[in-house]
Amino acid sequence: MIPEHILNRKGARSLKDLDPEVIEYLNKGLIETANLMEWLAVDQLVLLKGILDTLGKPEWYDSFYQAVSAQKKPSANANTKIIGVTFLQLTNDQNILEYLSKHNSDVPRCWAAYWAGIKEVDITKRLKAIKPYAADLHFGVREVAIFATKEAIIEDLDTAIAILSKWTSSTDENIRRYVAEVTRPIGVWTKKIDELKENPEKGIILLNPLKSDSSKYVRDSVGNWLNDASKTRPDWVKRICDQWKEESSTKESLYILKKALRTIHK
Repeated sequence: MIPEHILNRKGARSLKDLDPEVIEYLNKGLIETANLMEWLAVDQLVLLKGILDTLGKPEWYDSFYQAVSAQKKPSANANTKIIGVTFLQLTNDQNILEYLSKHNSDVPRCWAAYWAGIKEVDITKRLKAIKPYAADLHFGVREVAIFATKEAIIEDLDTAIAILSKWTSSTDENIRRYVAEVTRPIGVWTKKIDELKENPEKGIILLNPLKSDSSKYVRDSVGNWLNDASKTRPDWVKRICDQWKEESSTKESLYILKKALRTIHK
């Protein structure tokens, strides 16, 4: 049984405030991280060792340790990717991928997202594989779903946009948010999409259905998408905002427009 004070914690605001008891539960994979600070604090190799023992694959540990240790600039996000890639290199066992994808801890689900996100070369298959991770209830897994697929989307942008345009009608706000966030022309900590920086018109098929979305999570992403585009195509963004204001003057749309125009109105 996990104690109530562990389950109901809010998450430390800094590394020095982290509770050693919480860290112990995190490193054993018994609980999810409550915020980014906890996610950064997880010792992924310690967690991995326990999981490999459970899977009956302790002999794999050295391969993971060497891959993680060989990094020039190690980070929590880089470790997540390296571990996901190493799983793919070691096995094609779908049972192991499924075990990780349904783990109690969000961190193994992040490894699985990288594994699933890069194992398919074809963009159609890749997006199908990543969709469950884009819908994950944990923020960290959803972000990894973006990291794991953005480069592939850039490489086959037209096909990706055609697929993602169908996702805009999803009843899951996390899926709708993925559509906007993964195609942001600039984004955060991800590769820029030069084609959409110069020709944001290509993305309007994704944005129009979300222009008055009921979810703030989605609206923030749409507003940020347009704000990204405003740095290279302010003319286009102004035109779209004017058009949306005429077509939909709801408070949801006005919220998006305010975020979209914040750089232009500086």
